[in-house]
Amino acid sequence: MSLPFHGPTAGILVIGEEILSAKVEEENARYLVRELRGLGVAVRRIDVIPDEIDEIAEAVRDMSSRYDHVFTSGGVGPTHDDLTMAAVAKAFRLRPARNSELEAKIRSALGPALHERDLRMADIPDGARLLYGPDGDHSRWPVVTVKNVYLLPGVPEIFRRKFEMVRERFRARPILSRAVYSRESEAVIAATLDAVVAEFPGVAVGSYPRLDVAEYKVKITVDGRDAALVERATARIVEGLGPAVVRTE
Repeated sequence: MSLPFHGPTAGILVIGEEILSAKVEEENARYLVRELRGLGVAVRRIDVIPDEIDEIAEAVRDMSSRYDHVFTSGGVGPTHDDLTMAAVAKAFRLRPARNSELEAKIRSALGPALHERDLRMADIPDGARLLYGPDGDHSRWPVVTVKNVYLLPGVPEIFRRKFEMVRERFRARPILSRAVYSRESEAVIAATLDAVVAEFPGVAVGSYPRLDVAEYKVKITVDGRDAALVERATARIVEGLGPAVVRTE
């Protein structure tokens, strides 16, 4: 499905061998797509890459130039394979530097249990911003941000908590969506959809066949930011499909 309507876009970069080797099931991108769409941000790309500095740096640099917002998941801990901070620094030709504010937080949180390797989590790209929640509560761990790139942890529970701190920064004009369910196959309905796509360039029309349900064969979606345009395009699809329509949502 193309995206003909304007609005903020995002890319998601999932980092970790554990995802590529199926040792851990990926949850963060799935969660983030739903959250961002609800905020009016269209996700245009999701990449899953290994823990390799050059590959991370290249992917970050590319996504940052293409999309309004970039979110990374994983690689921000104290172990040998936590390379995201260094890679983001390389992507933007910055040097990693020990951040005194983060160092103080780590020392305070861990106390006598502090290990020297824990302080690696305070080594961030020089000039990075530390973002706190809208309540300004500095007792929580901030989100590290470089340019338009937001560095989030890989652990799903922590990932979600961190995103919740900054989510309202991304709120935009909402993406509206309608659905039409067809009892006919994609080949039968294709001409109608072609006509609607041509007539309504300001909406995105999607066609998704299903083989595992008896009620319908294809789910058709109409997305856009103009409510009147979405309704008109949906009505035209319903009119064109006639008795093939099972229901609309």
